[in-house]
Amino acid sequence: MLEQNPELTPETQALIEKAQRGDADAQCNLGLMYINGQGVAQSDEKAVEYYHLAAEQGNALGQCNLGVMYKRGKGVAQSDEKAVKYYQLAAGQGNALGQCNLGVMYERGKGVAQSDESG
Repeated sequence: MLEQNPELTPETQALIEKAQRGDADAQCNLGLMYINGQGVAQSDEKAVEYYHLAAEQGNALGQCNLGVMYKRGKGVAQSDEKAVKYYQLAAGQGNALGQCNLGVMYERGKGVAQSDESG
């Protein structure tokens, strides 16, 4: 049984429970809430935790968001190479933001060899 936190709204508590049961969309949403401190205490580390859970399940938005965290060094050690890894995973699933972010990394030669070529 999951522990209840009386300081959270019922909606936030329900989202946390879904995320803890493995719902990747809930994990992504909860990560965003932690980034912005909406309904929960702001925590880049908790956002990374939930994005990582979603990314491991193949969730493209979780992969892209985790890539952003690595790119910015928020909640994790900054790593362009890991950012590229997660952008590639998201881009491979057709996630437009992942594709765009990956293109920027190639354009700037961050985490990958610089390339202006289309693929």
